[in-house]
Amino acid sequence: MAAVLATATTGHKSIRMTVPSAKQTRWSPIRRCVYRPEASPLFHGAVASNRADWQSACAILSSKAAIVSWRHRQRPQHHDAGGDAGDHLGPVVNDHDSSSAATAGLDLVPVQLPQPLTVADLSPAPKHGFQLRVAYQGVPGAYSEAAATKAYPNCEPIPCDQFEVAFQAVEFWVADRAVLPVENSLGGSIHRNYDLLLRHRVHIVGEVQLPVHLCLLALPGVRKEELTRVISHPQALSQCEHTLTALGLNVARDAFDDTAGAAEYVVANGLQDTAAIASARAAELYGLEVLADGIQDDQGNMTRFVMLAREPIVPRADRPFKTSIVFVARHREGTSVLSKVLLAFAIRDIGLTKIESRPHRQRPIRKEDEAGSSGGGVAGTAKHFEYAFYVDFQASLAEPRAQNALAEVQEFTSFLRVLGSYPMDMTPI
Repeated sequence: MAAVLATATTGHKSIRMTVPSAKQTRWSPIRRCVYRPEASPLFHGAVASNRADWQSACAILSSKAAIVSWRHRQRPQHHDAGGDAGDHLGPVVNDHDSSSAATAGLDLVPVQLPQPLTVADLSPAPKHGFQLRVAYQGVPGAYSEAAATKAYPNCEPIPCDQFEVAFQAVEFWVADRAVLPVENSLGGSIHRNYDLLLRHRVHIVGEVQLPVHLCLLALPGVRKEELTRVISHPQALSQCEHTLTALGLNVARDAFDDTAGAAEYVVANGLQDTAAIASARAAELYGLEVLADGIQDDQGNMTRFVMLAREPIVPRADRPFKTSIVFVARHREGTSVLSKVLLAFAIRDIGLTKIESRPHRQRPIRKEDEAGSSGGGVAGTAKHFEYAFYVDFQASLAEPRAQNALAEVQEFTSFLRVLGSYPMDMTPI
């Protein structure tokens, strides 16, 4: 990915920032200056404590430099030879004169950068999702898009072709939020997204549950008897397996990236013998005909989505909250750690809503020496899978009982990460 890399040093720390190139953004390129304070007394000993402080300092520096530059252009360009030297002043940055004498130690290097994000872009997101950019996997008409608009009304949905692209869109500031599925009442967990939650530095800030109403779509004029193939997302295919058989459709069932994408593919290729399983909105968007409505095997079909952001929200105790964590047991604990986790939450009356295990990618196998049946020696080496456990529990991190439970869990885990503490979805279905 082409980008401009700027390194800024404050005191003894360096911060490296990668800025997308102008081709990757809709911003027009303008000229800016990268300030290098290592030779300047203005920032001597100053160290940005975090990214927000550094961004604020850069914003102040840029704004003052821009104002003084404008004032400088308004000043007369011609001065008498005997005029006061103070009549011709260079720009003043942070209340310091930057004339040739004063800028001997101030290194301003002009570079070509895209127009930076405004202060509003760096501020906390507006309430109710107003003008938020929300990434989702799929194309317009996908159920993930419906979940994104339900979670953040009036948002700007950003379609992504893969789940990982949606994660990266949030990390790289292309999107403010992402809404991605993690489990379905019929198909179970979406394991890919659980793995990506561990790989990417994003935080769960909310959840939304969406009823899934599936339809069988085909080109106008096509009858069910003419179909030889049905395409859709693997989850959608599994959720309609029995209904398709009951409809007498002895057809091939091929997996596609997403439901709405399958509908778009049928239209784009003019497939007369192929139907797609997707939403009624996808039929409207792509001009397909609904051959069968509500073909999911269970009419109570629900999908749970999580809302992701770059920064966590502040947990509260005045409304129902849910907290999601992931942990790996210490080597000597093995899988028995799960019973200890259950006990840590049970004695504090904290309910668990989900337990999911995934093989640990970096250390998938755990070896143990096992004694023989008589206990008189080592009979061999047993190999066990090493797991990462995902747990959701009904409590806020603002509650002392949740804090104490996590402190106890941490004692017998080699890795523990809080994925997010967020409000539970209490909206009516």
